[in-house]
Amino acid sequence: MRLHICIAMLAAVLLTACQPKGKRLTMLQFNIWQAGTVVENGYEGIIDNIVSLNPDLITFSEVRNYNGVSLIPRLMKDLEARGVHYYGKESESTGILSKYEILSQEIVYPLKNDRGSVVKARVRMGDKEIALYSAHLDWLNCAYYLPRGYDGCTWKPLSGPVLRVDSVLADNRASFRDDEVRAIVNDAQKEREQGRIVLIGGDFNEPSHLDWQANTKDIRDHQGMVIEWDCSMILTENGYKDAFRELYPDPITHPGFTFPGNNTQVDLKKLVWSPTADERERIDFIYYYPDPSLSIDDMRIVGPEGDILRGERVEKEPGCEDLFIAPVGVWPTDHKALLATFEIK
Repeated sequence: MRLHICIAMLAAVLLTACQPKGKRLTMLQFNIWQAGTVVENGYEGIIDNIVSLNPDLITFSEVRNYNGVSLIPRLMKDLEARGVHYYGKESESTGILSKYEILSQEIVYPLKNDRGSVVKARVRMGDKEIALYSAHLDWLNCAYYLPRGYDGCTWKPLSGPVLRVDSVLADNRASFRDDEVRAIVNDAQKEREQGRIVLIGGDFNEPSHLDWQANTKDIRDHQGMVIEWDCSMILTENGYKDAFRELYPDPITHPGFTFPGNNTQVDLKKLVWSPTADERERIDFIYYYPDPSLSIDDMRIVGPEGDILRGERVEKEPGCEDLFIAPVGVWPTDHKALLATFEIK
């Protein structure tokens, strides 16, 4: 009997050892705040932080081709000069860089009024193909400011906070954000049918319903409300996983705030939108569609640990267990970035 057990154990060990090892894939979601132009030496800060992090895939928000110069080719050239090679194609508002060959790139949701865009690149990684979506969603009708007593289009104070969930969601749906996310879901369905892995990175300008549940309703100026925010609900109902919340499901211990970040290299006035409110939110996301060959292994917030709270710079929230990667040199944005580590078998 013992011999049989030992043989079975040895067989299990050998089987595990013979399993193909996965390949590490890192993905950076990076809002670069008007292409790094708002922060002094911000463009150089973008380069420095990409070189330091060395991610395989990057999804950019707020790509701007100022003065007739295309940002993505410029980034590729300057990164190459630092010994880091990326593939990329010209784009506007959202952009993508990849260490792996880009087979094609196309606009999924174009808008000419600067109220959001989505671009998709098909990337080949060995014998796998990835459909990578970079999204910068509509920034108006920013309804999470309503419970905090501010208008989500003008950011002027209201007579008081909006305390009805249906009113908040009605304003939220006046934006194009839900349309943009549905465009991603519909397009990605075709990609998944072709066997491609689907990854999404973006600045959504909208919170997640996972952060506005019963355990947060009485903090962070949520005014007692539980809100099922549209974009995260659409993605969740269609099977997508929020990479950050998959690893850190508790929004109390891991709030994951990405905006507004306490960029000490910027005048405080440029970082404050609602000076009397707690406007801290997680509005930058990385999503993925479950695949047998894909797993999320690690997730870090990149940027300053501090936040902006009621018009003031504050340190990381007491009890916060979020994991940070400190910026290198100049931090070029008012957002914090996200670095996800996947394993692809």
